[in-house]
Amino acid sequence: MKVIFKPGDVKAFTKKVTESDVAAFHGTMLHPVYATFALARDFEWSSRLFFLEMKEDDEEGVGTFLQIEHHSPAQIGEEVHICATIESINGNELICIIEARSGERIIATGKTGQKMLNKEKLKRIFGHG
Repeated sequence: MKVIFKPGDVKAFTKKVTESDVAAFHGTMLHPVYATFALARDFEWSSRLFFLEMKEDDEEGVGTFLQIEHHSPAQIGEEVHICATIESINGNELICIIEARSGERIIATGKTGQKMLNKEKLKRIFGHG
């Protein structure tokens, strides 16, 4: 793992909320807003942006935890800016603080944990080798 980042470094992306991001279970829409589970996916992606640059060819990142506090809804069509800030890098573990905003409004905050592991080790853990 290349340690090329430090605490305080930031990665971010902007996404538009789509119908595939809404709160729906088993084909039934509950609310036409950015669902917490869709935020979870996008929080993980925002912190993974660091690992895309940090990983060696024989390594891959794997999530270890995810915390989300949903503060405000984001409607379909609304743009949300998701920002991951490195809190710490301890050995092969990356911890990021995440914030999602639409304009000045905070949509959600949270934290992610990921570890960088050898691909062969991951195959064994997942039962594929």
